Amino acid sequence: MFAPASRQAQAILYMLLAVSVFSFMDAVAKTMAQHYHPMQVVWSRYTGQVVVVLCLIAPKLLQYLRTAHLGSHLIRSVCQFGATAFFFLAMPYIGLAEATAIADINPVLITLGAAVFLGEKLGPRRLAGVLAALIGALIIIRPGSGVFGWAALLPLACAVCYTANALITRKMGAKDPVWTALIYAALTGSVITTATLPTVWTPVASEHLLVFLSIGLIGSVGQLFMIRAFITGEAAVIAPFAYVGLLCATFWGWLFFGEMPDLWTGVGALVIVVSGIYVWHRETRSAQARD
Repeated sequence: MFAPASRQAQAILYMLLAVSVFSFMDAVAKTMAQHYHPMQVVWSRYTGQVVVVLCLIAPKLLQYLRTAHLGSHLIRSVCQFGATAFFFLAMPYIGLAEATAIADINPVLITLGAAVFLGEKLGPRRLAGVLAALIGALIIIRPGSGVFGWAALLPLACAVCYTANALITRKMGAKDPVWTALIYAALTGSVITTATLPTVWTPVASEHLLVFLSIGLIGSVGQLFMIRAFITGEAAVIAPFAYVGLLCATFWGWLFFGEMPDLWTGVGALVIVVSGIYVWHRETRSAQARD
């Protein structure tokens, strides 16, 4: 059994890995969204995850599909699909860093939701860390700078769906194996997107086949880390670390799409990093004090 400090630190590490992996997946998806309909890219993400998970758990598939919490798994899976779909749909219209910044209102929603629905403690230090990180995100996107248009509603909807997914994951805890959550999420997303394929399908060029396949693999790894994070640690503690994804998105946007970060992006990124370090430090000291 982990000591409190170790469990929280482990959960934060899982969260950092999750947002880093998802950020790379988003960059790959944005690349493909320049050539194919976003829903076709979403289809590759979930169908690829079905293939990945089946390859790993095929002998125990029926065991992992059996659950006493089918309704919760399906609702969570739909929420996760919504988060992915809304974000990918925003890719042709918004820069990667800007879309991530808008979606990154989710730590605030998760922290508040964890206090209201899960009964987690919402102390002034936790709230201060979350709000500071939100300020950093707002510095980057600078409301009124032209980032906010109708397309900004898509990553905003992503944030709402992601929040619901995270809270359900936290509430369910370790009632079922992680593989149960992974397979239900993959099957749900694959079924929904397969139904849309006749209206959006474009033949995949040979040079893009490997990229399409990689989206599912990357998404599977990211989701595994995310589930582990919310099972291991309190939602209010790990939520602010989702803002690290904004830093990753800024980097990938510069590397892949020439979206050069400006001075204010640097200032906002610094605020986000400092707020994350503050939360980590405070939670570690609080856990040590309880020992």
